[in-house]
Amino acid sequence: MKKPALVILAAGMGSRYGGLKQIDGVGSHGEPIIEFSIYDAKQAGFEKVVLIIRKEHEEAFRSCLTDKISKHMEVEFAYQDMHDIPEGIEIPEGREKPWGTTHALLACRNIVKEPFAIINADDFYGKDAYKVIYNYLSTDIKDDEYAMVGYPCINTLTDNGTVTRGWCQEKDGYLSEITEIQKIAKKGNEAIYEENGEWKTMPNNALVSMNFWGFTPKIFDECAPVFESFIRKGVKENPMKCEHVIPTAIGTLVSEKKCQVRMLSSKDHWFGVTYKEDKPDVMAKIAKMREDGIYPDILWD
Repeated sequence: MKKPALVILAAGMGSRYGGLKQIDGVGSHGEPIIEFSIYDAKQAGFEKVVLIIRKEHEEAFRSCLTDKISKHMEVEFAYQDMHDIPEGIEIPEGREKPWGTTHALLACRNIVKEPFAIINADDFYGKDAYKVIYNYLSTDIKDDEYAMVGYPCINTLTDNGTVTRGWCQEKDGYLSEITEIQKIAKKGNEAIYEENGEWKTMPNNALVSMNFWGFTPKIFDECAPVFESFIRKGVKENPMKCEHVIPTAIGTLVSEKKCQVRMLSSKDHWFGVTYKEDKPDVMAKIAKMREDGIYPDILWD
């Protein structure tokens, strides 16, 4: 079996954040979250990273990140291009928003030929999560069984607004259903979500997808028709904003019994930057981990 690769979703526009948050510095030396993720992945055993970006951001990624890490990891770029869509579909005039993370995943279909983990660029998952997924990809992964590292919903929320999450149902250690919830908020120690104009409370043990998946290249062939079916309908019904996300694609495949997804767990906590106001808290958490010796002062020394 080929050595697993790490794929990072880094092509988002950061509209809620107000900038290119994928490489915005949060460490004491200006390191972005993505750099800590790559460092943790390297320690877990990964030796190759594929960054899915927009072509116009390549120079920024090279100067801020990849010129540094390419001495330690094999680095490749894949480009999410709005024009990379099935034939016969016209891009709506004025559309600038990418087509979502399922489309981003498909952007690396001609590059990734080995089992791989895929993560968000602006999410901190913790060292243990990379060890868990690397071990799975190295020993247990197969074409009809993938994996997901899930996190308790309450631990993935921000005090600064609502978020979208894929709510996961589990049966016998496997994902049985996943539902995208577009408005989830934090209320005290509870997670609440809006449904049909009414706010409801989520169970305390509700697991959500934070886009930490383990796949084989077969996922590209499975997701392509799901995305095509979506976009042909989406450009007619919601031409400026429609997008398709990986949790929705996997939910479709699971419901159609085209694959199984093993639910994995990590002892680490997730945190991330959704809004600009989240940044100080993230910086403080990373600084504390440096004080505790979890990270060295200079990552790549």
